[in-house]
Amino acid sequence: MAQTVPPCELPCKVSEVARNTGAYTSSGLATAGFRTAKYLLEEWFQNCHARYHQAFADRDQSERQRHESQQLAAEIQALAQRTQQDSTRRVGERLQDTHGWKSELQREVEALAAETNLLLAQKQRLESALDATEVPFSIATDNLQCRERRQHPNLVRDHVETELLKEAELIRNIQELLKRTIMQAVSQIRLNREHKETCEMDWSDKVEAYNIDETCGRLHSQSTEVQSHPHSTSFQESASTPETWAKFTQDNLCRAQRERLASANLRVLVDCILRDTSEDLRLQCDAVNLAFGRRCEELEDARHKLQHHLHETLREVTDQEHNVAALKQAIKDKEAPLRVAQTRLYLRSHRPNVELCRDSGQFRLVSEVEELNMSLAALREKLLEAEQSLRNLEDSRMSLEKDITSMTNSLFIDRQKCMVHRTRYPTILQLAGYQ
Repeated sequence: MAQTVPPCELPCKVSEVARNTGAYTSSGLATAGFRTAKYLLEEWFQNCHARYHQAFADRDQSERQRHESQQLAAEIQALAQRTQQDSTRRVGERLQDTHGWKSELQREVEALAAETNLLLAQKQRLESALDATEVPFSIATDNLQCRERRQHPNLVRDHVETELLKEAELIRNIQELLKRTIMQAVSQIRLNREHKETCEMDWSDKVEAYNIDETCGRLHSQSTEVQSHPHSTSFQESASTPETWAKFTQDNLCRAQRERLASANLRVLVDCILRDTSEDLRLQCDAVNLAFGRRCEELEDARHKLQHHLHETLREVTDQEHNVAALKQAIKDKEAPLRVAQTRLYLRSHRPNVELCRDSGQFRLVSEVEELNMSLAALREKLLEAEQSLRNLEDSRMSLEKDITSMTNSLFIDRQKCMVHRTRYPTILQLAGYQ
């Protein structure tokens, strides 16, 4: 083992080299034609001691330098190991940070994908519900058009028509609401996908950075794949700081979470809209059906009453016709007595001279003719009244029959056309977009 010198300052030894400068030196002496330069014995010893000391000093300095070099090499080796270990530890910490953010981004990407799929399902429900409203709207408009074919005087703006108009207006408003909600869902889906793509790009960058740092963490001094890169220590101008790096990912996560929350709220809103619109449509459908039922009952009751009045009118027409015939027969029966009385008066007016007397027979014949004329006038007046009454009855009969026909037509339209068509009304599940 090499001898080592303790790390301390060696005392400086002052040595003086003997010089040929005294009275007894041979310096500058010349003898008999030749010159010599010989040293004294003391000078020789002094020179040897000087060489010894110089060799010792050189060895001591070399040993000290060698020790310092070894110590410096050991310290540098230890420093390099500590620095490499610290770098490895910091790279490991960076790996943990990167893995944490990468996991957060991956969870957020998966959550956004799941949320987008749920919102797509809600959008499909909205589109199905919008398609389902076409059937109620066509039913309502068809009912209104069918009821336009009602005949006078049943072509009225009744409660059924009011409810049908309300139903048509409600369906149009619901269709507009569903269209706006679909556009909102499409916009939210686009935002979800944009933020999902942003998070995926950030996640992809972090996966690549994680793989690079993981490779860096496995490198050591004995690794064979290490190379010399002198200019690798220079920082790039576009390099981020740990604060901006963390803030970038945190901002991406916050924006994604905000859009995911907005998407979840929109899904809840879609649920409420579909539930409320389907319930409103079914309630209005029930209101229209109830109005149809009541209107049909009113028409049925009115038609029954009209039929009863028609029956009574027909019976009265028959009686009035018999009455007219009886009056005509009575008038005809009174004509013969009138002619008899008039013939008697005419014949008696031919009595000669004084025989043309105003006797009681003459007065009675005159009164008889007057009575018969008055009776005939009364009978003819009653006949006229009876005939007018018969004509009025016929008009009433025709009006009643027309009204009955009109009501029968209205009942047919409401029952056989409208109410049968309304049996095709979608169920509440179809209106809610589930089918």
